[in-house]
Amino acid sequence: MKNTIKKGFYFKTYEAPFQSPFDKLFAIFKELITHTSGDFDEAIDWLRELDKEYKLTDSAYTIDDFIEDLKKKGYIREELKDDGTSGMGITAKTERAIRQQALDNIFGNLKRSGSGNHKTKHTGNGDEHTGEFREFHFGDGLERISLTESLRNAQINNGVADFRLTENDLVVEETQYKSQMSTVLMIDISHSMILYGEDRITPAKKVAMALAELITTRYPKDTLDILVFGNDAWPIAIRDLPYLKVGPYHTNTVAGLQLAMDLLRRKRNTNKQIFMITDGKPSCVREKDGTYYMNSNGLDEYIVDKCYNEAQQARRLHIPITTFMIARDPYLQQFVNRFTEANQGKAFYTGLKGLGEMIFEDYETNRKKRIK
Repeated sequence: MKNTIKKGFYFKTYEAPFQSPFDKLFAIFKELITHTSGDFDEAIDWLRELDKEYKLTDSAYTIDDFIEDLKKKGYIREELKDDGTSGMGITAKTERAIRQQALDNIFGNLKRSGSGNHKTKHTGNGDEHTGEFREFHFGDGLERISLTESLRNAQINNGVADFRLTENDLVVEETQYKSQMSTVLMIDISHSMILYGEDRITPAKKVAMALAELITTRYPKDTLDILVFGNDAWPIAIRDLPYLKVGPYHTNTVAGLQLAMDLLRRKRNTNKQIFMITDGKPSCVREKDGTYYMNSNGLDEYIVDKCYNEAQQARRLHIPITTFMIARDPYLQQFVNRFTEANQGKAFYTGLKGLGEMIFEDYETNRKKRIK
């Protein structure tokens, strides 16, 4: 009897991939520790509340068991708090795990979404193939020769019986130019980043952590500096990102831009750029005598003019500024439009959703072209 092979689709109930009790809780813990700005006790309190509501644990593995595993695996350690009491804090191992989770969450979505909206037509010596071919020219590297296409040409031009490969048969595959990049990421920490019932600082932190993880692991020759700006501006280390909080600050955009340009002046890379995440209008500048001029009512002409001057200065230094405006007020958009025009940079008006994907697409695009 002849065997027949049946083809078709089989449908069954979805079965989630196996996760150990620790892994399941650890994924939630990393989210909570980011939202609580590194406060372990607060994160555990939230985890216990979630456990009560969603039955995350059972008698075989409790929250206390999870805490013990965190200690054994080196994710937390006992430390002295500011008030002199002892408590638990996260370690550098946890900070790396948080950055990696942020990268997976943001960059994983980006890879599935396909290519971005920004294209580049520049080609040159690089490592990203474009799929386009041209004739071999003197000076082209041998590693760029497409062997398959060259042999095909030799067979067509000379035939099989008298097969030979000549210089006229050689074909080179074009590659996309990829340059080293120095980036400064500016994060607005003015008080409005947590006002109006919306947490805007946590997504900004996640984007910064994911971008830091991408650059340090995939593009180690690139550089990333992160600074925050409120009444003043100051740089922060990548390891400090999980602990970042907003304060009762105004928005000194000028100070942030000045510090960003100072940081980039020290970089040897030709390609430099500034990413600025903000949700509010500039409302503060520091005068030469050290005093602050502040005005939160509308767009102060004195303050915004100083912002435009800094945008023009960055343009003269060949530093494009990409502004990610996570607010949609029409009068603020007018400011960002003029600011972007002064710099000849780019601006995105976006909510919190999709912020990470936009920044990653723009970063990847800028790495493949010369910024002049």
